[in-house]
Amino acid sequence: MEPLLWIVLGVVLLVAEVFTTTLILLMFGVAALVTAGAAALGAPPLAQVLVFALVSALSVVAVRPVIRRHRRSALESGERPFGVEAIEGSDALVLEQVDTAHGSVKIEGEVWSARSYDAGQVFLPGERVRVIELKGVTAMVWRDDSSTGASSDTKR
Repeated sequence: MEPLLWIVLGVVLLVAEVFTTTLILLMFGVAALVTAGAAALGAPPLAQVLVFALVSALSVVAVRPVIRRHRRSALESGERPFGVEAIEGSDALVLEQVDTAHGSVKIEGEVWSARSYDAGQVFLPGERVRVIELKGVTAMVWRDDSSTGASSDTKR
């Protein structure tokens, strides 16, 4: 009966991890499943609690630093940015007039909806702009005085 309780606890923790995405519950869920194995081998309840505590502590101490290192942004770690981090700061080509209400730009070959970062700026098709930040799937853009009217939309 005890192994079943540990299995249920492990599964509940693993399912809860899906909703929290902190990876802490994942470690506790694995510890509960390891403890279920100890219980199935006949470990007394006190030993089961000790196994759970030991596996939980070891997994947090051993795995947490690795997870934290991989969760740092590329800019913080000095690596080449990718995904959203690579788009922010890149050049874009205005395809449809961009103002604070609507517009579209081409960023590295992909068409994005865009808005002007500054309410006073309006960008006409063919102009080069700089992506300041992404808000959802909308690029907030700014006039980039260092860009030219070149047709290439690669990141500088």
